[in-house]
Amino acid sequence: MLALPTYRRECIECIEGSTVIRLVIADDHELIREGIKKIVRPCTDLKIVGEAADLKQAIALIAQVHPDVVILDLTLPDYDGLDGLAELRRHFPDLRVVILSMHPEERYALAALRAGALGYVSKTMASAELVEAVRRAAGGGTWLGPRVGTLLADEARPRSRPPHHCLTPRESEIVSLIGAGLQIKQVAAELGISISSVNTYRSRIFRKMGLSTNAALIRYALQHGLAG
Repeated sequence: MLALPTYRRECIECIEGSTVIRLVIADDHELIREGIKKIVRPCTDLKIVGEAADLKQAIALIAQVHPDVVILDLTLPDYDGLDGLAELRRHFPDLRVVILSMHPEERYALAALRAGALGYVSKTMASAELVEAVRRAAGGGTWLGPRVGTLLADEARPRSRPPHHCLTPRESEIVSLIGAGLQIKQVAAELGISISSVNTYRSRIFRKMGLSTNAALIRYALQHGLAG
């Protein structure tokens, strides 16, 4: 359930006279909708202009009131998961959506952002995070909580790759032919290059892959399906 702390203290920068961000809430739980309204009430720059209990209602309401931001639950009676977000954006491609979900960030957050959401807030988070996500989305920005930021960083981190991924196309050809059992002379004839060139390439391959013999190279090629 969405945390409901002391709203005036946690409401970020509730400034009198600021531009009003018009919101629609799409959540099938009345308790959650009421909780969001309590969070928003002290914030003079936020105004709820409608609420819906399913996606069909939400689509009709959005077409009527043209909100700046929609707070969308991922699990609605008529749509589940990211399908609801996709359907909403099919009707309103430029709509700014913040996901409010019972599911932890690890399950849906990155997929929701890729699908066009501008924020993903778990219902276990503090109210200030929902307010911040809405404000960021209204300005066209993306809100990333600490856990979502960590997920993105992990996804961007280079994964360790097998040694043969660092080979050039020519070096890969030679690995394939040696892995298939061809001798150096045969490899040279197959590729139309000199034996000296094949030996030079083979030395580079050994260095890059941490190998030292043809037998080790053949084993590696067979294990990784590289033998031609």
